[in-house]
Amino acid sequence: MNRNPESLSPSRLKTLITPLKCYASVRSHFSSSAKSKAINCGSKWKTRNSPGQLPIFLTIGGIQFVEWSRATRLLSAFQACEVRSKNAGLNAYKSDGLFLVICFSDKSDLEHAPDSLVLPQHECGLFGVFGHPKAAVLTYYGLFALQHRGQESAGIVTSNGPRTSFLMHKDMGLVSQVFGQEELAKLKGTRAIGHTRYSTTGTSTIKNAQPFVVDCVRGQMAIAHNGNLINADVLRDELERRGSIFQTTADSEIILHLLAQPSDNGGNILAALRRIQGAFSLIIMSEQELIAVRDPFGWRPLALGELDGAYVLASETCAFDLIHAKFIREIEPGEVLIINENGLRSERPFPEERPAFCMFEYVYFARPDSMIGGVNVGKVRIEMGRELARKFPVEADIVVPVPDSGNYAALGFAQELKIPYAHAFVRNHYIGRTFLQPSQLIRDFDVRVKLNLIKEIVAGKRVVVVDDSIVRGTTARARVVNLREAGAKEVHMRVSCPPHRFACHYGIDFPDPEKLIANQMSMEDICKYLGVDSLGYLDVEGMVRATGKPLNSFCLACFTGDYPLPFDPALDKFIMERREQRAKALADQEAQPRLFADLK
Repeated sequence: MNRNPESLSPSRLKTLITPLKCYASVRSHFSSSAKSKAINCGSKWKTRNSPGQLPIFLTIGGIQFVEWSRATRLLSAFQACEVRSKNAGLNAYKSDGLFLVICFSDKSDLEHAPDSLVLPQHECGLFGVFGHPKAAVLTYYGLFALQHRGQESAGIVTSNGPRTSFLMHKDMGLVSQVFGQEELAKLKGTRAIGHTRYSTTGTSTIKNAQPFVVDCVRGQMAIAHNGNLINADVLRDELERRGSIFQTTADSEIILHLLAQPSDNGGNILAALRRIQGAFSLIIMSEQELIAVRDPFGWRPLALGELDGAYVLASETCAFDLIHAKFIREIEPGEVLIINENGLRSERPFPEERPAFCMFEYVYFARPDSMIGGVNVGKVRIEMGRELARKFPVEADIVVPVPDSGNYAALGFAQELKIPYAHAFVRNHYIGRTFLQPSQLIRDFDVRVKLNLIKEIVAGKRVVVVDDSIVRGTTARARVVNLREAGAKEVHMRVSCPPHRFACHYGIDFPDPEKLIANQMSMEDICKYLGVDSLGYLDVEGMVRATGKPLNSFCLACFTGDYPLPFDPALDKFIMERREQRAKALADQEAQPRLFADLK
């Protein structure tokens, strides 16, 4: 077998790569134990789309690896198949200035989920319209207001009712990147559902972008989902045995297949919804109806509004404000609200459970101008800051928020202690939320470019930095370094929620306790790691007290380890991706002998 990289021409590489299942590593901590053979990629990378341009790449031990999104583009330029991650058996080929990293998976590679899989299911934004002539445009604006809930992809599906075809457009990117006048003009109809998405358990690709649409015995149906199912693998096995063919690795597609089952296999829609377990807020569109669903624990928000005689649905009320819709009420936990030409009908198909609204919505995810549970989110965050100041007072010259989600807690902290409040960090608003980025490599890049420090504000001052949370510690540590370099006399860190020590199995990005700094270090060690003079976290009682609601109203599992809904760790939210990884790896192993035969 001739595996000399220099002997492969670009045209030969193109021929060989096309059938290959490629795996490209973008991990910031590359495993040196992997058996690899690589070439120092010092020349310019060449693709048909951007000839001669240098992509962002990572140098480890003298070996350079192309960054994830650029690797995807590079491979797609050669019509290669989907890029996955892991680093077993890397080989780099070079010819005439072309560099390509190829990885063949092995059995041991499948025993652990790759870095790209140690990610959340998703935290998404939902919007729906029933009965408005400009349904697509309203949904477009609604998704704009919900952009903070997901920045990887966006989609809209519209309908004109029975006996008309659903129209859909979705793509990777922000709402403004996915939709223009031309796309919106094609989305005719008086009914619509829309979705903004952040991070999947697997790769972030168009196939997993929502809404999902199916044509079945019930007619056409579409679904948009926010949350995470804990029994997804069991349901998928059952559906596949019945003949269902899945196009994605998202648990949301499972719900759609359940809804599409004929009556003799699954009963009606309410019976199908009773099968799913976990955190879910759903907007379902059939040919006749728009259906809003919220799980019996009420983990994720969903609200109902009205505009010009039409009904609108949204994950947060800030979306209603943008389109001047009137807020009516929240969808109740365990409620299925059916909207059709006859008006509204409420059903309660689920057994009653104790409330378990995600506390992190108040702390971080929700926009401060939204109302959740009858309380303004920004006001709650200000009160969290006051609670924090009462618990951990400090003598300082200025209080500095980490924008934007730390702004309101910092304001409350400053007001309570009567310390001047100053915006010393300037945020680049063209960078997405650092916490929501799909890999640590991209997160590290965001930390550097997301915030810039106004040195003159902090030089020679005793500074209190207030942030909403510290999850991995990447961002917080970088901010402290910036403050020290700018000449801050003292740096004190205050956090407006308790330490995150436990994984979330209900759809938030706390999947691996080993990646949570508070799970791995004591408070003293965290203080040293961050490089601050003092550190204080708000406790659970103070955090909940700021909402004005009872302690048992919330899911606090990521702080306390007390999970409202039991789950089987063997059936975690990554299992479908791991199963698909195994299946594809077996197919790859069968394809490799044929590939190498061409190289002899």
